[in-house]
Amino acid sequence: MKTAFLFPGQGSQFVGMGLDFYHEFDFVRELFDMAEETVKMKLKNLCFKGPMEALTETVNLQPAVTAANLACLAVLEREAIGAQVTAGHSLGEYSALAAAGVLSPQDTLRAVFRRGQLMHREAQKHPGTMVAIVGLSIDAVQQIVTDAQAHGVVSVANHNTALQIVISGSPGPVQNAARAAHARGARTIPLNVSGAWHSPLIQGAKGEFGAFLQSLSFNAPQREVIFNVTADLCSDPEEMRRLLAEQLCNPVRWYDAMIRLMEDGVETFVEVGPGRVLSGIQKKILPKAHPGAVFNVGDLKSLEAFLTARAKKSV
Repeated sequence: MKTAFLFPGQGSQFVGMGLDFYHEFDFVRELFDMAEETVKMKLKNLCFKGPMEALTETVNLQPAVTAANLACLAVLEREAIGAQVTAGHSLGEYSALAAAGVLSPQDTLRAVFRRGQLMHREAQKHPGTMVAIVGLSIDAVQQIVTDAQAHGVVSVANHNTALQIVISGSPGPVQNAARAAHARGARTIPLNVSGAWHSPLIQGAKGEFGAFLQSLSFNAPQREVIFNVTADLCSDPEEMRRLLAEQLCNPVRWYDAMIRLMEDGVETFVEVGPGRVLSGIQKKILPKAHPGAVFNVGDLKSLEAFLTARAKKSV
């Protein structure tokens, strides 16, 4: 039975994430200490006490969510539970690389900390927004976006499910595209974000971030990693660096990546990190006839539920 670990990114954060694992396990406490030392931030306060407004700022959120992801991963590894393939949604891609042994935990945190700084800088220079469109196909949304580009920057940012797509860009063109989608019967949901992520407005960060990634050690993966930009596997360290830099201003092809995992025989999907965003998305993607099971491991209760289900299946 093939298993995939899926790591969440921005939007999964909540005040208190990682706290019960922190109380329960010495190695999680050590991991948070290491994370704080690596990025020189009070991540424990941010994760456990907030406030939410501070936690949601991208410069704080990226290392905070990553530390919580790595804590959940460490708990699974302690239980000797692994996966044959990993993937992460946007920011979560770095946790997936840590799970695959490509990046050390320290370099994973250094990467997301620098990524957050550069994304914040570009968002300050080029203010933008994001809107989720629910109920239209990717082709329909792409046509709406192409039409709206006559009035400024707007692009597809995330293709999450067959009918859930996020657009990103300058406020005016994004609102124009959202109105056009609404007129075609879609639901439109403005997202609480501080920048137009995965759009050309973040292009200014790409070169600098790519250069920074050269300072980090990339190892050959110990398990497969599927990437956001291509929805495909990659094992070459230099190509991985390129894909991570490209990811800043290119769409997250999550739906395509999950279809690829199903085609490759993955039956167990485990969201490893805070919240249930990805497990919720995955339940919408899986066909009713698919034998797959979806779990999340973000706290002691969900860990126990996963271990119990896993034990039953192996009997």
